[in-house]
Amino acid sequence: MPIPSPFHERTQALCSSYRWKDWSGYCAVCSFDVSHEREYFAFRQSAGLLDVSPLYKYEVTGPDAAALLARMMVRDVSQLKVGRVAYTCWCDDGGKVIDDGTVARLASDHFRVTAADPTLHWLQAAGRGFDVTVEDSSTRLAALALQGPTSRAILRAAVTGADLDALKFFGVTRATVGTVPVWISRTGYTGDLGYEVWCERGDALALWDALIEAGRPHGIEPAGLDALDVTRIEAGFILLGVDYFSAKKVVLASRKSTPLELGFGWMVDLERGRFIGRDAIAAEKERGSVWQLVGLEVSWEELEALYESFNLPPSLPATARRDALPVYNDEGLQVGQATSHTWSPLLKKYLAIASVHRGYEAKGTKLQIEHTVEYERRKVTATVAPPPFYDPERKRKP
Repeated sequence: MPIPSPFHERTQALCSSYRWKDWSGYCAVCSFDVSHEREYFAFRQSAGLLDVSPLYKYEVTGPDAAALLARMMVRDVSQLKVGRVAYTCWCDDGGKVIDDGTVARLASDHFRVTAADPTLHWLQAAGRGFDVTVEDSSTRLAALALQGPTSRAILRAAVTGADLDALKFFGVTRATVGTVPVWISRTGYTGDLGYEVWCERGDALALWDALIEAGRPHGIEPAGLDALDVTRIEAGFILLGVDYFSAKKVVLASRKSTPLELGFGWMVDLERGRFIGRDAIAAEKERGSVWQLVGLEVSWEELEALYESFNLPPSLPATARRDALPVYNDEGLQVGQATSHTWSPLLKKYLAIASVHRGYEAKGTKLQIEHTVEYERRKVTATVAPPPFYDPERKRKP
């Protein structure tokens, strides 16, 4: 049975929909209202406050902390400066992705790793022979994501001890919110201006109250996972267990993915020396990848015509979907699948994240995606459009 997160006392009282799900063993709100629309528009027009405590968190400390993580990750995080955060992934010896997450360098010998899946065993196995200490801080630390255009203004009103204007994209700093000592990172999963705030579990409720109070003049809203799912697809962010599967959990080799297939090639530095999976990734780069991750924009005109043929108005799911849909070429052969798809209320487009065979990834390529109406499977045009679909300048700018 899922257990309460450190913020449950606050989120439970606000969740009028009674819609919850299990996120890594915790009770997580799907949407506070019956619909997630208010929360979605908070992310895009003001600010949404989301409990992200279920993320797995690890403190890696010691003289060899940087060397261990550089060996484990595809990015050379040993070059990461103190006060910076890196998004990365890690692989098995065959170059297949196990998980993706962030690495924050809090001090010269202290890193914080976040992951979607339990990663303690992998850190310990990779760390044999290194002078490091690995702590699973998942239950000790609570975390909130404050995301949206007014998130910086809210933190300015709530924070002491840190210059939020000087905190760059993917930066991290110590601060105080009210009376609560926190770490603040300029990171998030919405593709917008946003921050994640980390504190000790016992300070969670005081942190929530301080941010809500500071955020009232700026349109803050508590937000759930349904709204987050729409924003992460708009941002082109992939999700473990949906858009790819952990290499250590699947039986069939065909279900495994490589960093190059997932669009993570920009992370990989093959010139820096050895790391886990390096040789396999180098060989793949030379021969070419089997799959390519792409974005798809589904033709609204063809969707309207399809529903009209059944004498129905267009009807799309109210929430983002995670059921895989086949993708075909113009000859009717299946060349991939869309794994995440949603209607974007902001862009007024039906969007999808898909994996397609090499050769179909070029921008503007016309494909066909399956769409079911009245239990009949039909096809409509889907055009390749490299993600992110939504990428506001304020996300990166001071």
